[in-house]
This record gives sequence, structure tokens and C-alpha cells, in this order.
Amino acid sequence: MTLNSLMRTVSAGALLAATILVSAPVAQAQAAGGNGGWFVPKAAHPDAPPPRPIQRRVPEATPDEEEDSAPAEQQQAPPVLPLPPIPAPPSIAKASPPPAAVIGVINVQAVMQISSAWQEIQQVLGARRDRLAQAVQREEAAWRGEQQKLQAQARSLTSDQIQLRERHLQERRAKDQHDFGNQARIIQEAAQVAMHQIERELEEPNGIIAAVAAAHNMNLILHAEQVVLHVGGQDITEEVGTQLNKTLPHVFIPDDGVDPEQLARSGKMPTTADEQRQAQGQQPLGPQQAAASAPSESVLRQHH
Repeated sequence: MTLNSLMRTVSAGALLAATILVSAPVAQAQAAGGNGGWFVPKAAHPDAPPPRPIQRRVPEATPDEEEDSAPAEQQQAPPVLPLPPIPAPPSIAKASPPPAAVIGVINVQAVMQISSAWQEIQQVLGARRDRLAQAVQREEAAWRGEQQKLQAQARSLTSDQIQLRERHLQERRAKDQHDFGNQARIIQEAAQVAMHQIERELEEPNGIIAAVAAAHNMNLILHAEQVVLHVGGQDITEEVGTQLNKTLPHVFIPDDGVDPEQLARSGKMPTTADEQRQAQGQQPLGPQQAAASAPSESVLRQHH
């Protein structure tokens, strides 16, 4: 959230009112009837002669129109490209069929509603977002007050003084955008750190979903949104939520104002880089190596 986004407001009511004013004459004309606003009784009309066949002359395209339409037709035609040969796949020996599917269903959103860790994330980080929004509103009001004060004092100031104060206001606005944007990034990354703990607890090969599925001899778990019909015994949502609360009742959330990227560079705990290296079969980096290989500045921060 930045100050620019708070200043960009559009009056939807004014737009709707303008639309109604424009469309009202058209609606009145249509309500008057389809004959242009006049009416002649049916008896006043003489018997109409039989309709004559209408001969419509097809307009011929001029040379300019043909030249204009030709490029459009050429653009619509697909290009002709080379078609290199590819090798035929070798024959594969028959293998044993996979085991029969024993299907389970899970609603991840419902699991989050059950999770006490998820509720903790919403409460803690929601309060931080509210405080940041209030700080943005206070600073926005203060900045507008300084701007109005400058406008009121403009007649008693020289042009150099006005330019200097305008530059100070611009610098203050730029600093606010940087500071508030950085605080919003810290909150967002803290949410990622907290949420990733729940994801890992649920989705790792030895995680809760795999354990609950194995307890029921299930070998295929689908999201409930993908399933049109299932029976109650196939839904493991509540059981997974209960096990999640037993295993992970709380999550680690970085303290308010602590930059998660600085925390990752401190080497106090494993990082997502270590997780990626393990997924690729590589050894995780030590604390000193992780601090040395970490980027000096956030990619997100570079855009502020």
C-alpha cells in the first residue's frame, strides 16, 4: 500500500449519474414508440400495394479498399514453417499395472479454517496491516496539510522559497513511498514464512496428508474443488485439520519490524535456499556460506 494508491480515487457515483443522464433521452424516445413519435390510426392507412422485390446492389470494393483489406488477410493466414523429422519412439516392454486407486478428498481451505496456526497468522499479521494502514492515512493527512499550508502562504513567499518547499514535499512523498512500501514487504514476507510452515507440515512426503492417507490405505488424494461427487468416508479434511492442530498448533512469525530477508542472512535457521538445494539433491549451505551467497538487497526492495 502506497500513498499514491490512496490518492487515486474515482467517483463511481458521478460516473453512474452521467451514464443515467446520457441514456435518459434515448429511453424516452424509445418509449414513445418505434414510429418516430407520431401515430396514425390503422383505418387511415390505404391498402398497401404488394411489396416489390428489392434489388440490392452489392458495392464494389475500390482499389484502395482492396489494398487495405489485403494485409489483414495476409496477417490472419498462419505462416508456413519448417517441419524437421523426429525419431519414432522405441517400443517399451510391458510392465506390471499400478495398484488400484484408493481415492481421498481434501478441502485445503476448510483445513485452514480449522487450523489454530492459520488463525494466529491472520490475527497477528492482520493487526500489523491495520497499523500500517493507519500510519499511511496519518501521513497522508499530514502531507496534504503541508500542501494546503504552502498554497495559503504562496502569495507571501518568493518563487525560490515555493520551489524549495515543493521539493521538500516531493522528497517527503518519495520517502513515504519507500518506507511504507518496505514495511508492507516485510509484512508480506512474514506471512510467507508463517504460511510455508503449514504448507510443509501438510504436503511433505512424510507430512500430515500423507500420514492420514496411509492410515486409510489411500494412494490418491484430490482437491475437493476437482471432485463432483464423493462419499463421506473419502473426505479426510477434518482429520487432517485435527492432526495439524496437534502437530503444529503455533507457527514462527518474525517479530514486528524484523526483516525476514535479514533474518535469513543471519544464519540462525535454515532458509528457502537450503530447501531448494535439498530438493535438487545438494547439501545445504552453512551459516557463513548462506550469508555470503544471500543477495545484498531484496529484489522487491529494488523497485521502490
